[in-house]
Amino acid sequence: MMNRTRLLAFGGAGLARVAVIVIVPLMLGGCTAVPVHGGKIDTGDTAWMLMSTALVMLMTPALALFYGGLVRQKNVLSVVMQSFIALGVITVVWFLLGYSLAFSPSLIKIGDYGFLGGLSWFGTRGVGMDPYPDFCPTVPHRLFMVYQCMFAVITPALISGAFAERMKFKTYLVFIVLWSLLVYTPMAHWVWSANGWLKKIGAVDFAGGTVVHMTSGLTALLVAVMIKPRLGFPREAFLPHNLVFTVLGASLLWFGWFGFNSGSAIASGQLAVTAFIATHNAAAAGAVAWMISDWVLKEKPTILGAATGAVAGLVAVTPASGFVGPISGLVIGAAAGFLCSWACTWRARKGIDDALDAFGVHGVGGTLGVLLTGVLASPFLNAAVQSTPGIIHGGFKLLMLQTLAVVVTIVFTVVMSWIILKILDATMGLRVDTGEEQMGLDLTQHGESAYSS
Repeated sequence: MMNRTRLLAFGGAGLARVAVIVIVPLMLGGCTAVPVHGGKIDTGDTAWMLMSTALVMLMTPALALFYGGLVRQKNVLSVVMQSFIALGVITVVWFLLGYSLAFSPSLIKIGDYGFLGGLSWFGTRGVGMDPYPDFCPTVPHRLFMVYQCMFAVITPALISGAFAERMKFKTYLVFIVLWSLLVYTPMAHWVWSANGWLKKIGAVDFAGGTVVHMTSGLTALLVAVMIKPRLGFPREAFLPHNLVFTVLGASLLWFGWFGFNSGSAIASGQLAVTAFIATHNAAAAGAVAWMISDWVLKEKPTILGAATGAVAGLVAVTPASGFVGPISGLVIGAAAGFLCSWACTWRARKGIDDALDAFGVHGVGGTLGVLLTGVLASPFLNAAVQSTPGIIHGGFKLLMLQTLAVVVTIVFTVVMSWIILKILDATMGLRVDTGEEQMGLDLTQHGESAYSS
């Protein structure tokens, strides 16, 4: 079964053969897990990972609130829908294909360096209730799979902030499926799988600075340029229709991020505590730094700035959270608050309509966090950097590796995303027509209105 499925992955089989070799065995019991014994299940770790999975799931509706409050009233439902439906679409993709491509033993590899998983775990086959030693030695493998599903869900949803108020919904659905399979899953394999090549050379990313935030933020910048600005940009002021929604969304993102970062310890011990504190401190420092930036440059401390700064701090600490202490968390958050604020201002001055600043927050914040991990990572907090500590602990190699990871992520993400977007633009079209955009996407794409008057 495994060999035949691998052959299918490289083409040459017709639809009938696909049905016989892949679909039929699944229907006849192929989804039955093949146990892989990795150790004894720890109930405390399992309980924590169940909670962390739920926390990360909450982040996608929280993102919907955060983004929804920032757009005009006529487009709020379209933005909320783009985040919410990702929970459905990407979950289906993840359980059928995504998890296997991202985490199964490498099918495409050079020596010991893996580049993409195979289809050996297609449709959850081989993913059992026992621990899996490479990823989750004390919790069920299936729990790790669904935890990682929540990361795969929110990542393409983050990109939607760039093309808010102007992308066709049907194109969006196809885009998130293709992007998840062709960009997210290879990156996840490189960084987090047992023999992913970036992991093997020593680059580290605790919870997704490269895999989640850099990929989504870079794609956001690219699609914002390709889809072109909203009608009236930059002459017209696109004012947020409900900042209370945005602050509530940011607060729930802050809450959910504890599962995002602390849960990445895959256990409920000291490492989870390290990530928890660094996460909280970075969010706090990011909020304060962005508020100060607004106060100095705009002469008023804005709630939008504080909320966005908190998210920027959370983004930046994500790759570093399991490697740094409380003070380093504050440093990372403050740096993100100031730098991401500047990046959003720069983007506007360049006339790029990244509507909700997905690039300025996630692309810039994620890149900053990956690089600062190479500066601040402590061997006293995480044995994974024992031989390659950050610069402040006497090492230099880790920063070089982190820089390589940044460059590779930029090149791969931009090239693959450009190909996907060009194909979709040529076949389906990326953008709604002028009349639909003027009327608003809530009515033209979904036939609904958020408010009765």
